[in-house]
Amino acid sequence: MQDHEPEGQVMLPPQSLKAKKGRGAVSNMQGRYELQAREAFDDGWEPDPDDAEAELRPPRTVVTAETAKTILTRNQSPDIPFNVSLNPYRGCEHGCIYCFARPSHSYLGLSPGLDFETKLFAKINAPELLRAELCKPGYAVESLALGVNTDAYQPCEREYQLTRRVLQVLAECNHPVGLITKSSLIERDIDILAPMAARNLAAASITITTLDSKISRTLEPRAAAPARRLRTIETLAKAGIPVGVSIAPIIPFVTEPDIEKIMSAARDAGAVMATYVVLRLPWEVSPLFKEWLEAHFPDRAARVMNRVRDMRGGKDYEAEFGSRMRGEGVWADLIQQRIEKGITRFGFHGRHSKFRSLDCTQFKRPDYIPPSGARARAAAKAGQMDLF
Repeated sequence: MQDHEPEGQVMLPPQSLKAKKGRGAVSNMQGRYELQAREAFDDGWEPDPDDAEAELRPPRTVVTAETAKTILTRNQSPDIPFNVSLNPYRGCEHGCIYCFARPSHSYLGLSPGLDFETKLFAKINAPELLRAELCKPGYAVESLALGVNTDAYQPCEREYQLTRRVLQVLAECNHPVGLITKSSLIERDIDILAPMAARNLAAASITITTLDSKISRTLEPRAAAPARRLRTIETLAKAGIPVGVSIAPIIPFVTEPDIEKIMSAARDAGAVMATYVVLRLPWEVSPLFKEWLEAHFPDRAARVMNRVRDMRGGKDYEAEFGSRMRGEGVWADLIQQRIEKGITRFGFHGRHSKFRSLDCTQFKRPDYIPPSGARARAAAKAGQMDLF
């Protein structure tokens, strides 16, 4: 420990960082709220550097069930197409290195690095909280975005099925919902989504950052492969569910060359909408992404970051509304022009158009079903995890 370091200073291990198999983050750097800095050193108990298996062994994923106090998140951001969202999970096993939600793990005293993708939290009372919220007399219905912070269809959803149960509540009361995911698991819920879509109550967006499976495996190691996501678009479209493609994030010289190819492939698969976001590096995401670049693309790391700063006024990130999603400057303008030309060329309907036009007039308040058994006991202990 070094007391003379500035408060919140992140001390990186002195040895060269190596990518972990099946993980996006290269390190487990401290969050910005930690009062004490830690520095790695060799105490003689580290694995033998010649032990290849120890180097490649991925950290284990642990999911903790928690009882949330609230479930709906409201925002007033002018540059996103929704005001209300719901996230059944905190942390995400997909491990996307660029994920803007990584810094939220700092609030828990955990690392935005490997902890974010290995120490997950499942809000086991999410469906019950949603039902209670929709039952309130003053609830004003508007399209709900599901899984925008962390993926609602990440691997642990297979066991917990919180997203499916949330959708069942929404379907029961004719509540409009938009979903965004990188997972093919959304196909499991077509039996719920297709009837909702037929009543203009559901739309989906599949995120595709690149068509290069090798890049995807390092960039978003536990998400579905690009080809599999295209098949998911096709499956949803054939089921009558309006589906779009989200090209996000666009990373200069890494994923940026694929913009037109992604739009073409997604349109051929049945996507009707297209949107994009340029790379965002808030808080701890910036040093984590730089580590990832040095580990996987050392030959172009400086070039990538120089271009990112060109779009952010010389900084790694600029959080101003209106520019945080698109960037500014010549290079940002060129990306926007390519997207707009692609929308016209490939016949997309536009950006976010379907989500904004979902029908809110069919909403009916659900029957309130008080929790019982284990969920009732969990609800009684809600105060134990006042983390958000």
